[in-house]
Amino acid sequence: MQDGGELLCSFINEKKELIVGAFKIFSAEFKASCGTVEQFLKPTLPEVAIVGRSNVGKSSAINCLVNHKGLAKVGKTPGKTQTINFFEIATNGPRFMLVDLPGYGFAKVPERIRELWGPLIEAYLSKRQNLQGVVVLVDSRRVQESDRAMVEWLMGLRIPVMVVATKADKITRGNRQAALRELREGLDMEEDPLFLSAYTGEGKQMLLDQLRELLTLDAPLP
Repeated sequence: MQDGGELLCSFINEKKELIVGAFKIFSAEFKASCGTVEQFLKPTLPEVAIVGRSNVGKSSAINCLVNHKGLAKVGKTPGKTQTINFFEIATNGPRFMLVDLPGYGFAKVPERIRELWGPLIEAYLSKRQNLQGVVVLVDSRRVQESDRAMVEWLMGLRIPVMVVATKADKITRGNRQAALRELREGLDMEEDPLFLSAYTGEGKQMLLDQLRELLTLDAPLP
């Protein structure tokens, strides 16, 4: 299986523009919360989606990334995100929409609600023409089968994927290489995922710079 990093790099290498300097986010604004396809925003900006298991720390990762502690709601019970949420992001480069998808797997929410997530997420990821790529969050300490299934499915759709291992502060420096090896094997990837800690900020700038590269891919809006 060709991993997400390889596919992303193959697209980026086709760009002719030289990207320099650190990518910075100036502001993040909530725009919409959508429970049906009909509620999706008009595709006027490039979009990057972020997805992960319900207990992966997605809300904390988003808040860290955009410098806004209260943007994505952090709860003690995994699965708080039950809709597709759109946030407009202003940067020192391209303006874009960050799209927060409902968590999968562990969520402690009613079964009837979880049954609605699948078709909603599938419709967004498979049909959104201005989707530039997807950030898949996985727990740096363990890979679940649902993580691998998500990455494989996105690759099958030919969507550029960035795999980010959250809670990096839980992995000691001495165990980093072993953790990376387990992540690569568990996800059937050749490239290393990017470590990210919402607590210490480790990996944040590298993720931002990779996001900028993702946003410069040629993908005309409909």
